[in-house]
Amino acid sequence: MAARSAFNLWRRIPLWQRILAGLFLGILAGALMGENAGVFKPLGDIFISAIKMLIVPLVFSTLVVGITAMRDPQKMGRIGARTIGLYLLTTAFAIAIGLLASTIFQPGAGVDMSFDKPMEAKDAPSLVEILVDLVPQNPIDALAEGNILQIIVFALGLGISLMLIGEKGEPVVRLFESFAEAMYKLTEIVMAFAPFGVFGLIAFVAGNYGIEVLLPLAKVIGVAYLASVIHVLAVYSGLLALLGRLNPKRYLSGIIDALVVAYSSASSSGTLPVSIRCAQKNLGVSEGVSGFVLPVGATINMDGTALYQGVVTLFIAQMLGVDLSMADYGMIILTGTLASIGTAGVPGAGLIMLSIVMAQVGLPLEAIAVVAGIDRILDMARTSVNVAGDLMVTTLVGKSEGELDMEVYNGPNQA
Repeated sequence: MAARSAFNLWRRIPLWQRILAGLFLGILAGALMGENAGVFKPLGDIFISAIKMLIVPLVFSTLVVGITAMRDPQKMGRIGARTIGLYLLTTAFAIAIGLLASTIFQPGAGVDMSFDKPMEAKDAPSLVEILVDLVPQNPIDALAEGNILQIIVFALGLGISLMLIGEKGEPVVRLFESFAEAMYKLTEIVMAFAPFGVFGLIAFVAGNYGIEVLLPLAKVIGVAYLASVIHVLAVYSGLLALLGRLNPKRYLSGIIDALVVAYSSASSSGTLPVSIRCAQKNLGVSEGVSGFVLPVGATINMDGTALYQGVVTLFIAQMLGVDLSMADYGMIILTGTLASIGTAGVPGAGLIMLSIVMAQVGLPLEAIAVVAGIDRILDMARTSVNVAGDLMVTTLVGKSEGELDMEVYNGPNQA
């Protein structure tokens, strides 16, 4: 009886509060147990595996449903143009904020660290390679391999085709709608275990990064986190208030579940099922808009990574005593913004972008090794920014298209 009462009490606590409790308890366990906290890692691994299990079927079904729900190819093109335009705009803002934060706080001043380990930077793929790789030779292989870009292209083609054949496509559309609903329910079931998964993930990270590792680089971590918070509160909230005439507090409270999962997993794609749930259940964005904009954002939106480029590039320049000109600053913003289009969705995208930006201003790539040890900690912050940006753009696009349920957005109960 007592166990049932405790379970009912637990269920009555909002999910985001349960996840935050798991986060803080994980930090505490990691701090107390050190490397022994790795015993909790299987909890996190199981949760991440369950999330990854959802990604491909959820992205595929929601994209097809989202496209067929639009009923208008012109509307899809309009939404696509707005989505990409907003992503590029916020990416440029992110780099600029990262540069400004590093200029003010000087995280690299007085830091003397060895970086004699050579770093091999991968070449960014050419535009032609990107375009060729977008089209899957075998869509079944793309689905099996989890190639999100190719899945998006195939889903776009299938959705448009179903839309164009009209009534003949309705049975298939209804099938995908039922399948998408089943995936939403499965996401809800998996999310019930999120507090335990987050606990396991954070306990492992906290236990493996002792204070002695973080102290020399504590300032650059602090600057990166501060810039991330400023970007979310100033840029995202500001755009929602100015362009959408929406209350930013509702947006911030509605995305907490996704932010905590993004922070603990450091994976934008892995957080996608939670982002879709937040967009529809908490923010009131339609299935059509959220099913289209969020998968695209998880693939091409690199705001958090772009902000990281600005902070780390200037940190390395300060550490090496290199003075960058205003032209260098402009080149960093331009290169980082454009590189985010070509490198998103490929393995090691963060390193590729950082190496491209550093090469443009003449900084040695070997210096990347200095921040390699804390990359996971920085990755957690930049992934959270990426996910917050995806949800902000989705909300704005939904509002502009009249597909944002204001009763849900302004509702008192977000879960």
